[in-house]
Amino acid sequence: MLHIDSYVPVSKAKANLLDMVRVLRDSQDTIAITRNGVPEAVLISMEGYEGLMETLEILADSETMKTFAASFEDAKVGRWVDEAEVSRALQD
Repeated sequence: MLHIDSYVPVSKAKANLLDMVRVLRDSQDTIAITRNGVPEAVLISMEGYEGLMETLEILADSETMKTFAASFEDAKVGRWVDEAEVSRALQD
């Protein structure tokens, strides 16, 4: 779902860019830059950007998505692996 924390006209963004970058550095906010009232660009923190790119990379990996789907199906039907089994598997 689209979530924008604030909308800022491009003229105001130009004048306040440094302050906006400081706000984003310390938050997970998303700021839309508007032109004539229409969103044209989005500013997010570097951490948010990296997380977004990582998520897209995972979603684009068909093998990873197949594994996720199989795990979700296992969970739906109650097939769980307990912590001891995972520990044993990691030690082997």
